[in-house]
Amino acid sequence: MSTNVIAPPAIVSRAQAVDTKAVQALDSAHYIHAFTDHGDLATRGARVMTHAEGIYVWDSEGKKVLDGMSGLWCVNAGYGRKELADAAYQQMMTLPYYNSFFQTTNVPAAKLAAKLASLAPKVGDRSFDHVFYSSSGSESNDTNVRMVRRYWDLLGQPQRKTIIGRVNGYHGSTMAGASLGGMSGMHAQGDLPIPNILHIEQPYYLENALPGESEADFGVRAAGWLEAKILEVGPDKVAAFIGEPVQGAGGVIIPPATYWPEIQRIVDKYGILLISDEVICAFGRLGHWFAYEKLGYKPDLVTFAKGVTSGYVPLGGVMVGNRVAKVLIEQGGEFNHGYTYSGHPVACAVALANLELMERDNLVGRVKDDIGPYLAKQFEKLNAHPLVGHAQTSGFVGGMLLVKNKETGETYDSDLAVGMMCRGHCFSNGLIMRAVGDRMIIAPPLIMTHAQIDEMMALIVKCLDLTLADLRKRGL
Repeated sequence: MSTNVIAPPAIVSRAQAVDTKAVQALDSAHYIHAFTDHGDLATRGARVMTHAEGIYVWDSEGKKVLDGMSGLWCVNAGYGRKELADAAYQQMMTLPYYNSFFQTTNVPAAKLAAKLASLAPKVGDRSFDHVFYSSSGSESNDTNVRMVRRYWDLLGQPQRKTIIGRVNGYHGSTMAGASLGGMSGMHAQGDLPIPNILHIEQPYYLENALPGESEADFGVRAAGWLEAKILEVGPDKVAAFIGEPVQGAGGVIIPPATYWPEIQRIVDKYGILLISDEVICAFGRLGHWFAYEKLGYKPDLVTFAKGVTSGYVPLGGVMVGNRVAKVLIEQGGEFNHGYTYSGHPVACAVALANLELMERDNLVGRVKDDIGPYLAKQFEKLNAHPLVGHAQTSGFVGGMLLVKNKETGETYDSDLAVGMMCRGHCFSNGLIMRAVGDRMIIAPPLIMTHAQIDEMMALIVKCLDLTLADLRKRGL
């Protein structure tokens, strides 16, 4: 197996010198960031990123950092891909924008829809021949709510409005997206969730397994929470179940192999639609174009965004399964829903170029057969570290739990913010790794070589050692 991939060409020009404090002052005075305590940010100043190449980014102080999170789970093809910049430029000079309202389309949007349909695995009446475009995963999940409820209305079952999600799931931050997700911090702001959205517990073995319960048995039992909720609500009132194949923002929670097939059995039993939110997991992240193929289930709707353009231009959408599309198209008349930027020609042109280079460089196959297994082998070694209770990967995502006691699985007091302590060491030592509570997670670009994986792993071990040393200095 090859350990290398065609390297992206050198970026044309480096960023010019930046006055860090001046940019920070502008940022603090005018820019409200996502998911940020701005009082805290004002005391330290935002880190100013200036340029990037391959798997690395640089800040305004000249510090080079290995991006272990692909930006925000999205720069799958790596930074500095001239092909994508060229595709954007050429489309901007040809047709920079036109809407998809008023019975109008554009060439890149139509071609991309056909390309996405060709990449989606064929699974009978759950095959995907249609796409609805948005600009983000959040908008896509808002679309799912509209589409699911419209589907049941057209079938004469308007009482089917309830959509069930999972605790600690993430489906965006719009009103509907944040409601579908199960993040308590988000629900505490803005009177969320909105009506007719409920949640079941997440399939997190380390947190929710019974003493002595196997992962396989736990997976079946965790899926059973969906059936219990359906029966509690009433099967005739439940419209859909939504879940991420692997929970991303929740800490890379990888369900047991038995979980998704049992979820499939349950939704089929009660005739409920299944939504696979693959904003993170699609486009090679788990070693397949779409993750549902790997995990063995057949969704009716698939949410996508992020990796479809490798994050170069905002684009999202919903792959609409044929049994849903058939009802909407043949019985629905006008679907009163859409966005100004649905099917944006520049975004769609970049997506086409991105998918083409991913096929050319076999990035999906490399994750499945080469760098994914290599990362798994190296990441598994972290289980020997005194601070790591459990380390696991799926494709090119990984998560590990930091613990106080490896034997009992006891974690540190949340007030210590051990994850953020480790994250601080990561940034200081040239690595971006995300903290979710006391779980540390990675999702690197899919272009990595074995040597670069080794480089990342050495940085992870160094930062774990520094974190452990800090804790021991404090007698913890």
